[in-house]
Amino acid sequence: MGIVVQKYGGSSVATSEHIRAVAEKIARARESGLDLVVAVSAMGKTTDRLLRLAGEVSRDPSPREIDQLLATGEEQSVALLAMALHDRGIPAESLTGPQAGMTVTGRYGSGVISEIRPKRIHTLLEQGRVVIVAGFQGMNALGDVMTLGRGGSDTTAVALAAALEADRCEIFTDVSGVFTADPRIVPEARRVPVISFEEMAEMAWRGAKVMHPRAVELGALYGVEVHVRSSFEEGPGTIITGGEKLERLETRETLAGIVHDLDVSRVTLNGIRTGPGTMSRVFAPLAERGISVDVIVESGVKDGAADVAFTVTRGNFEEARKLAAGVADALGGAVEGERDLGKVSVVGTGMLNRPGYAARMFASLGEAGIPIRMVSTSEIQVTCVLPADRVEEAVRVLHRDFELEERDV
Repeated sequence: MGIVVQKYGGSSVATSEHIRAVAEKIARARESGLDLVVAVSAMGKTTDRLLRLAGEVSRDPSPREIDQLLATGEEQSVALLAMALHDRGIPAESLTGPQAGMTVTGRYGSGVISEIRPKRIHTLLEQGRVVIVAGFQGMNALGDVMTLGRGGSDTTAVALAAALEADRCEIFTDVSGVFTADPRIVPEARRVPVISFEEMAEMAWRGAKVMHPRAVELGALYGVEVHVRSSFEEGPGTIITGGEKLERLETRETLAGIVHDLDVSRVTLNGIRTGPGTMSRVFAPLAERGISVDVIVESGVKDGAADVAFTVTRGNFEEARKLAAGVADALGGAVEGERDLGKVSVVGTGMLNRPGYAARMFASLGEAGIPIRMVSTSEIQVTCVLPADRVEEAVRVLHRDFELEERDV
């Protein structure tokens, strides 16, 4: 049998009872003869609690010390899970990210994996041990612990699977797979049994929380088959694959699902003078501050002036509007903003050669009286920015009108 990498998120190890349940799940997997490497997140809301503590003792804690602090959350989880496995007579050893050979570069708080040297992991597997690795962290060139930012544990697991040439990577979470929409909003949403990396990455970027897009893209790059399953119930989950297991070719389901995101705000520069380099002047200051921009819309030029609008997360809204105001003032324009927005997207590779999906989406939203603020499209998605208080209604309307509740799973 080969190597399988498993990942358990914070909700899966939130309590001692949950940790014992994860140990039982690992024990059953090991009985089938698999060599197991397990990446684990911090327990429950540990990361949030540690950040609050940092704010209570320091007005401006350094990024390095924040990373030193946050890394302890995952270190607690891996040690406790190893203890639970020992209790069941299963040899296991916990490793921090640096101990597992995880090398990271970039900035504190948002590092990226540059290399994994899995020699120690291979040695432990050869000794018959389950190897438990702290997710979300690695070591930089200075020998410091550095965290990977959002989705870090997912990324750790897929990167380990790639480095170890594992048979697959299993992501265990609090949902039983990828669905055609959020089941909390659309009870009729159906589980998607198999989905392509392209569709899953697009859904993740557009708001699906089941898996971080960084990890999906890494899986696609290195050909790591990923299975998303529930930690709390048995079931087949969803397989994310490169295409060889996608059946029925052009007769398969056209849409993967409807995805939404409520963390959206809009900044608009009205009436700015345009010319070569204008867009760089607008967006370079945002990039320098590490502010990610999603949807961008530029109006047609009239009398040498145009409007440029873009979306950012609500947490970045005030800073983005301030930066944009400086640029707009220099270009003879003005800035306005809208904080309480969301977006809804229809996603599917089957849309590529089948026109009409955007029109159908706009018609459905129009018939429901839901106003559209901005639109973004690509070959496999159409996204509409909407008032936040209409987003959940939009998800239900689109799921119904595209008949996704009838999907054959």
